[in-house]
Amino acid sequence: MTAKRAGRAKVPALRALALALWLPLPLAAGTLDVTSPDGPVAQLPMPEAQETCLHWAHSVTGGAVADCFENRAGQLVLTRSFLHDFAAGLGMHPDRGTLVSAPGGGYWIEGIDMALPGNRLVLRTGGATVGHSLRTPGNAASVLPQRTRLVLTLTPCDG
Repeated sequence: MTAKRAGRAKVPALRALALALWLPLPLAAGTLDVTSPDGPVAQLPMPEAQETCLHWAHSVTGGAVADCFENRAGQLVLTRSFLHDFAAGLGMHPDRGTLVSAPGGGYWIEGIDMALPGNRLVLRTGGATVGHSLRTPGNAASVLPQRTRLVLTLTPCDG
């Protein structure tokens, strides 16, 4: 092959490389697995950058509370929390997020950005009045079993 032909062969390869660098990378897929001591409870799709929120009612005041999570490159990250007010056990931690008034009342703590160790959250759900549920955009709420120890684990997909 002549030097001139070898140079031409590189052009398509360079175009392919330029196109690959220009195109956005696909988002990492994953699932949020919910398990109890008795076994699996639920499995929700959790693609990267999609918000999944754990909702419940405060056990004393009955006000709405939520913790929202994202799959960030295969890591389960607490991104923000909603508080109806500063009832018992609720509030901000210094240097962890920014308090913002929510339309219609309550507060969001935005920008928490805390990676959960082991990609998991362990919780004990409350009774019927507390009503723990998981919600993702465009999907109905997944109501969680009452008064149960649950583990929510992000399982990244190798895709």
